[in-house]
Amino acid sequence: MAVDAAPPAGRLAGRWVPWLVIGLWLVLTVVMGPLSGKLSSVTTDKAVDTLPAGAESTKVAVLEDSLPGGEDNTFVFVYHRDTGMTDADRAVVERHYGTLAKRYPPKVAAPAGEDDEGPQTRPSADGKAMMFTLDVSTTYGGPEAIVGPLRDAAKDRPAGLELEVTGPAAVDGDMDAVFDGIDLQVLLTTIVVVTLLLIITYRSPVLWLIPLVAVGAAALTSMATVYLLVKGFGIVVNDQNSALLTILVFGVGTDYALLLIARYREALHHHENVRVAMIHALRGAAPAIVASAATVVAGLLCLLVADLNSTSGLGPIGAAGILCALVAMLTLFPALLVVLGRRIFWPAVPRFSTAVEEKPGMWVRLGAAISRRRWVATLGSLGVLGVLALGLTGNTGALREQDQFVSAPESVTGFTVLRQHFPELGGQPMTIFTRPAHQERVLDVVKGVPGVAVAVPGQTSGGWADISVFPKDAPDTVAEYDTIKRVRTAVHAVSGAEAIVGGPSAEHLDTEETTSRDEKLVIPLVLVVVLIILGLLLRAVVAPLVLMATVVVSFAAAFGGSVFVFDTILGFKGIDYSVPLLAFLFLVALGVDYNIFLASRAREEAVRLGTRVGMLKALSATGGVITSAGLVLAATFGVLVSLPLVMLIEVGFLVAFGVLLDALLVRSILVPALTLLIGRRMWWPSRLSRPVELPDVPRPLADDEEPALQR
Repeated sequence: MAVDAAPPAGRLAGRWVPWLVIGLWLVLTVVMGPLSGKLSSVTTDKAVDTLPAGAESTKVAVLEDSLPGGEDNTFVFVYHRDTGMTDADRAVVERHYGTLAKRYPPKVAAPAGEDDEGPQTRPSADGKAMMFTLDVSTTYGGPEAIVGPLRDAAKDRPAGLELEVTGPAAVDGDMDAVFDGIDLQVLLTTIVVVTLLLIITYRSPVLWLIPLVAVGAAALTSMATVYLLVKGFGIVVNDQNSALLTILVFGVGTDYALLLIARYREALHHHENVRVAMIHALRGAAPAIVASAATVVAGLLCLLVADLNSTSGLGPIGAAGILCALVAMLTLFPALLVVLGRRIFWPAVPRFSTAVEEKPGMWVRLGAAISRRRWVATLGSLGVLGVLALGLTGNTGALREQDQFVSAPESVTGFTVLRQHFPELGGQPMTIFTRPAHQERVLDVVKGVPGVAVAVPGQTSGGWADISVFPKDAPDTVAEYDTIKRVRTAVHAVSGAEAIVGGPSAEHLDTEETTSRDEKLVIPLVLVVVLIILGLLLRAVVAPLVLMATVVVSFAAAFGGSVFVFDTILGFKGIDYSVPLLAFLFLVALGVDYNIFLASRAREEAVRLGTRVGMLKALSATGGVITSAGLVLAATFGVLVSLPLVMLIEVGFLVAFGVLLDALLVRSILVPALTLLIGRRMWWPSRLSRPVELPDVPRPLADDEEPALQR
């Protein structure tokens, strides 16, 4: 019979402690609530804030922002008629240009190379199109605020005369429109998804609400904490990272809730006092939960070594979210459960009893099958993962910015029209800054670079002169990137010019190259850090290496399977440069979570029962809860698939698929099978790896002895 007298820490289990914890959280919520609402005011998608810290294009962007007119938004108006431009069409184009130039001074650039006094509109060689470029000062607002009025102002035109407003600023405006309200959309969708899954999991009309309240408090606190980090340390928060923060807190927080509830339900069968039961549940679940959080936090903080500002900014942002979720789920959530008592589980209320019958459920039968066919389970699992990994032979090329949209907006179709009628202006303009005394020399050098269509001198101010360069090739293509590299090599050779090359495509090139360098630095660092944490938790060397190997193989399989879906089924034109690193980080850190939950329970049981029965007992005890946790986490990341941006869809699908693969195959079959094959050597060099009698175990089971599972 379990004794429910207060343990030595009885005062901590007093009636007033849960109420005190709830009260402290209420105060914290009142204080942090207003700050959480300010997070959107410090999010940014400015190139200067998200580009690689040391890249050449970043220096250009910083210089542009500091010079008069340098921060202007550049729009390109492309008019076209399939049967050829008429005199009336040309008159409308001239009128539109005149009206907009007066409405939005200052300067109007002439990309075709005309003199300032010459015509500012340009006809195409095929006679079917006309274009002009309009630079609009940021005093009129950002790209998202300006692009709509510009399109509306040009609606008055003859029937059959088509217009696309494109250019770098139009693309930025359409991208901003995609992110407009995305935080609220992600939050609401995530709440709905988590709510439905919790109701299905617990089949209780009230229990689902408690994890949701605690996770909601964690999300609110995390947003306020991130706001304070931005204000205090100047870290970069863009819309993408803000959305990922919500997903992480809800997904991971709900996972912790599921694990703690499972332990709490077990304890309620053995302890009549709910406070004592919760203490025992926390003692059993907290080490695994803390280790899980430490793994994710450590992995995220590895991003601080990245040079890409948006990537390095995600490190402290995500870490803050995980820590807030950890604290909330180990303090507020248990307090709420204790205050509400057993009735919160209605209608399946766990009754106090020292003899709880364990039924041979699905996980017991699965464990027995794995035990009988461990080689089949191992090789079969690896075979499935290997087949999925073959998808990596598909299209893993970089995704162009114009292909980021699920449904191409006007700015993207406009680039296609521009290239069709003005092939000499195929790419987005480069911006070169040089010292004024060397402008002519740099201009002559650039005009001789293969792949350059037009080079136009610009204004001189602040000790710098700018040159606009139009490449011949389409934006964000290998050919255009090669032209940018040749231009940089050429202008850098001009002694004393101090020339630097930037612009939208140059920014994308620098971002891809920086991300590739970051991957080579961050990925090994994450592996080492996670290995160390696993080693400390499991007090072994072999087990961490085995677990990490399974997670890496699982990542390769998830990535390969996702590439097949993106390329063959969804028709995406590549993989966004940020997806591999983010997906690796989330899948390794979060995938190890489930192995931590399983392996820590297996080690706990192995002390009493031996390695083989300990693993099977752990699989039986954690199978249901870890699978539920995997489904919840996959569903929360799956929310990103509903958004209209390819990058977020790719991250959401890849992580969701990887989490399911890890929870349902790797953790459920491969890891138990490998553990049964390796036996007690799994825990080398700890005492569990030695074939000796433990003090509290009459006879440890031999590694080749069939377990006697409870029926």
